Amino acid sequence: MGAAVQNSSSGERRRGRRRGRARPMSEINVTPFVDVMLVLLIIFMVAAPLTTVGVPVDLPKTEAGALPSEQEEPLTVTMILGGEIQIQTTPVAREELVAKLRAIAAERTSDRVYLRADGGISYAEVMQVMGALNAGGFANVGLVTDLAGPEPEADTAASGADQ
Repeated sequence: MGAAVQNSSSGERRRGRRRGRARPMSEINVTPFVDVMLVLLIIFMVAAPLTTVGVPVDLPKTEAGALPSEQEEPLTVTMILGGEIQIQTTPVAREELVAKLRAIAAERTSDRVYLRADGGISYAEVMQVMGALNAGGFANVGLVTDLAGPEPEADTAASGADQ
């Protein structure tokens, strides 16, 4: 019978410790949330440059500022030095350009189009394509350039050579 006797003071101590451990945690663990946000940030930082139109063109340099952004994806027409014309990334023959632009203009709400032309293309060819853009229903044409102005020394040297 001596084995059946239990010390009441030691039993109370055990119960007291269990209650302390079973208490609910009142702090929020934000480490997993921060980890997920950092991974999403890295994904978007890597993916954002890949969403631009990927046709390599040597654009002329200018000091003009950027145009304000729009709600829908901008329409881009690209003129490549070899004479090829592309709407976004799809090659289009010069004869079909106006018809394709009219079909696109019927589906869009904006009449803005961005024209990217290689710096080696003649002014007359660029103006012909701008006329086709206007005939296709796009009166608001933005010329895309790289952000860098002409050097002042080159301007003064060129004007001095002309005289």
